[in-house]
Amino acid sequence: MNASEKGGIAELAIAAEAAKLGIPVLRPMTEALRYDLAFDLGRRVARVQCKWAVLRGDVVEVKIRTHRRTRDGFATTTYTSEEVDYVAAYCAELDRCYALPISLVGGRTAVSLRLAPARNGQRAGLHFADEYTLGAIAQLEEHLAGSEGVVGSSPTSSTPSLDRAAGTVIGAHEFRNRFGWYMERAAAGEPIVVTRRGKPHLRLSPAAPRLGLAA
Repeated sequence: MNASEKGGIAELAIAAEAAKLGIPVLRPMTEALRYDLAFDLGRRVARVQCKWAVLRGDVVEVKIRTHRRTRDGFATTTYTSEEVDYVAAYCAELDRCYALPISLVGGRTAVSLRLAPARNGQRAGLHFADEYTLGAIAQLEEHLAGSEGVVGSSPTSSTPSLDRAAGTVIGAHEFRNRFGWYMERAAAGEPIVVTRRGKPHLRLSPAAPRLGLAA
């Protein structure tokens, strides 16, 4: 298959997976936009760029860069928060869809999602595939919209919040092991409180409020 065929298959697979999750899927009627689809997430509409992902051992590789024709020839560019909200990727070998927030992929040319821990035990700076499935992101968006009791909106090993107003409460060990997951949740606007030896140690919050798709 050529790149165009792979892109078409990825877009269809991502749209179908979103529909299974109950997410209304919209498609632009004009060309030359930086996103392929739009997801109606209830409280906002998210612009989604679709990509084909490749499985290499225990890693799902997602190429983020794009090539565009300019007056000076072809140029390699990346995506920004002004253009897209998510880069969604379909891995045919696994038949799974992933959704990477722009806060993770903005300005990057590629992202590696690990299916298993590194052999050397390293966790810092790694991104685990099960934290970025399309279903996990959909549940996170639903949770942030105020829905109660969303199953899977946080890893099962996280500590239940003792004070709903305080947000999600997790232990330092859990936070260290799933740093990327909680970083994205905090960036999305969910209060995260990290405890140490059973006592509140730090609170995570976004540096700036999230903006929806402008009308």
